[in-house]
Amino acid sequence: MNDVMFRPRTPRSLAAGGGALAVGAVAAAVLVLSGLRTGAEGQDPADGLPHTPVHISSSKCGDGWTRPRGGLQVFDVRNTSDSTVEVELTDATTGKVHGEIESLAPGATRPLQVTLGNGSYAFTCLPDDSDAATGATVTISGSHAASGPAVLPVTVHDLIPPAITYQQWIGDRMGDLAVGVGALKAAIDSGRLAAARSAWLPAHLVYERMGAAYGTFGDVDKAINGTTAGLADGIDDSHFTGFHRIEYGLWHGQSATQLRGATTKLASDVDQLRASWAQTRMNPNDLGRRAHEILENTLQFELTGRTDYGSGSNLATARANLDGTRTVLGFLRPLLTSRDLGLTQLDAQLDQLQRTLDSFTTPSGWTPLDKLTLHQRERIDADLSESLEQLARVAAVCDVRRTS
Repeated sequence: MNDVMFRPRTPRSLAAGGGALAVGAVAAAVLVLSGLRTGAEGQDPADGLPHTPVHISSSKCGDGWTRPRGGLQVFDVRNTSDSTVEVELTDATTGKVHGEIESLAPGATRPLQVTLGNGSYAFTCLPDDSDAATGATVTISGSHAASGPAVLPVTVHDLIPPAITYQQWIGDRMGDLAVGVGALKAAIDSGRLAAARSAWLPAHLVYERMGAAYGTFGDVDKAINGTTAGLADGIDDSHFTGFHRIEYGLWHGQSATQLRGATTKLASDVDQLRASWAQTRMNPNDLGRRAHEILENTLQFELTGRTDYGSGSNLATARANLDGTRTVLGFLRPLLTSRDLGLTQLDAQLDQLQRTLDSFTTPSGWTPLDKLTLHQRERIDADLSESLEQLARVAAVCDVRRTS
């Protein structure tokens, strides 16, 4: 995990027709909230679906839904108030969210596509500058359609316990990281470069398994695991430090003397991170999103070879990132299990990805990316992409929503 770029929150919705809650730019999982033509109630626009215009004003939420129907349909939500509003369509009995539109600007109209079965529903409006308001309850009966996916919102209080236990887990890994870096430093200090090459990967993989905490590590993450991206002088830049600086030297013929400074700095940075961790606090809101982004960055950086400085260990790193993803999911599992996210299917897909990655280990180590056939690369990409699609549901469900 390197050069990690975390996206801002983006519009989310529940995909119609039994699809999945979607987040970010994972195209197969996203229902794009644009491009559907608004029409009068009952009219079939170009998409062939029934449309119902509803209005959001300063005094009413979801006004205009007067002819309830079941099945796949679109609500064209228009904001006639003076404030930007987040709009949710909820189950009036359970509070589960069937779909939502974020940041609906004054005067704007955007479509919300959902599948509704028999039950009671209501729009909830959350203006930027005032309290939440819930519109009239609308009841659907006599429908043969089953409702699409709906999820009970996750609160910050729900995420605090798993965040605390995950942070404790990271703290326990700090000792393993220090031991691994210590072995690497001892080998270089004594001039044993073959031993240093053997010690480099195990130490690096300890760090790679800690992926959900990188955003909390701050600048020290760049020092420990940064690349040459954005550095004016590339590999010769004084700001190129950490694991990848040492990797470059070990696999490009540099001497122990040339590497001792970089290794000493890495050990110092790890000690600094370890000493400060007890006073650090992870943001609970980040935990679910990181479960998705660990492997998203694996696809972007590891499987493109952008982080290979000579060791050819990108697939080993990808495997460690998968371990990191499973660890985060383990701490989130009680929340996810109660929300019926299809965890069995997700676990099976992650198992498949693990089998694929593990198939590229040999007695002499991991297969470098440039030794893979086109078919092998396509297989890895397909398994990882499918994993990301399913992990997008976790990220979206764990994205904290306003309730008041």
